Amino acid sequence: MPELADEPIDRPADVATSLPPEPEPVPAPDVPRALEAILMVADEPQSLVNLAAAVHVPVGTVRRAIAELVADYDGERGGVRRGFELREVGGGWRFYVRADHDALIADYVVSQNPTKLSQAALETLAVIAYKQPISRGAIASIRAVNVDSVVRTLLGRGLITEMFTDSETGAINYGTTDLLLTQLGINAIEELPRISPLLDDGREGFDSDQH
Repeated sequence: MPELADEPIDRPADVATSLPPEPEPVPAPDVPRALEAILMVADEPQSLVNLAAAVHVPVGTVRRAIAELVADYDGERGGVRRGFELREVGGGWRFYVRADHDALIADYVVSQNPTKLSQAALETLAVIAYKQPISRGAIASIRAVNVDSVVRTLLGRGLITEMFTDSETGAINYGTTDLLLTQLGINAIEELPRISPLLDDGREGFDSDQH
């Protein structure tokens, strides 16, 4: 069999020209409005790095633009204070309703979408949030009821996750997710209010040094 020569492979001349062109950086004056458009459709907080990559400008430019937007929405430039704010949560930026309107929005959401977590699910979520990592058995011990279906519901909603499996007992330990932080509008689980003052005589399952 004759030896094949290492010859270049012929490619259509228009291959290079058929590739999409590199996106142009957003002009500096337009960066705040471009970021505003991206954040308007974002489902989760966006980091400065992600935003910088989206508009093809340096992170420093994005940081200054974000500060400009925050000041604009807060009415610090002589404008109207908006009913929403741009808030840093979970390591990124996202639009949130201002706390002043929480009661109004909560009532609206309930009336528009009656599907919400049950009292049992909320109680179980609270136990996991304050005691994580925690096993299903320990949760059941604290609540004195079977929590299997409730844990499955919380897993399905993406509010909790399986953190690890105990090597000795084989029990799965659960913890909260970044989605819960986003829903609560906080950066870290440590920002939850301390629970001790609310417990009075009922501290079942909660140590005195817990939140």
